[in-house]
Amino acid sequence: MDLKTALYALADLFMIVAGFTLGWRFIRNYGNYLLGLEWIIVASSGTNFLVYGLVGANETSPMFHLAFFFDAFSRSIGITLILVLGLMKVTHGFKPSLAVDISVFGLAIVGGLVMSAFAEELGLAGAVFYVVMNALTTLFLFYFAWRLWNIGERGHSIAVAAVSIAAGTIAGMYDFYRIPGDDEHHTIFYILALTTWSCQMVVYYFGYRALQNSKDRISAARPLQFSGANDPR
Repeated sequence: MDLKTALYALADLFMIVAGFTLGWRFIRNYGNYLLGLEWIIVASSGTNFLVYGLVGANETSPMFHLAFFFDAFSRSIGITLILVLGLMKVTHGFKPSLAVDISVFGLAIVGGLVMSAFAEELGLAGAVFYVVMNALTTLFLFYFAWRLWNIGERGHSIAVAAVSIAAGTIAGMYDFYRIPGDDEHHTIFYILALTTWSCQMVVYYFGYRALQNSKDRISAARPLQFSGANDPR
């Protein structure tokens, strides 16, 4: 195994562990099924990618087509609309119903199927769609970073902004730029992409936790303030 292959496998394992671990924490700790399930889906994509490479499967393998589906699922709706709606639970108190959860994941499935099945037919239009969705999502992520900055979580705020910029760069490179010297499998690109996507999941989780903890502290302090204001002493 050469260095590039080892780094690729390590980046993929990082994404798998981050996705499954933090996805479960989103569900268990915050009841956030939108982010939890999306994180788990990204981890599942990484698992499929890793197994595909380990067994030396080719383009006729179902795993190859599944990889395209997972990729289209997250790039079209998953790490765009689902990510925004999931973060809105902590930024705006958004409480999606079960119907909303099911509907948005259903939309992501349709998006994944269409974008993966008709990738060649869509061509440039499909690539532009992905970049536009990522750009719109990045605007919201900058707002998320601003919210963290305002509560004094400067480290988390900078991390969110930095990883979002990196993810936007990866999205722009995906279909429009080939790294000089990269091989036909785009190994260098995928090392960078998998690492960036892994960092996104970690940074957004801890940013979400920081903002939620701040909201919880404010909520806990309000009854005390009210009680003190009416204390006859």
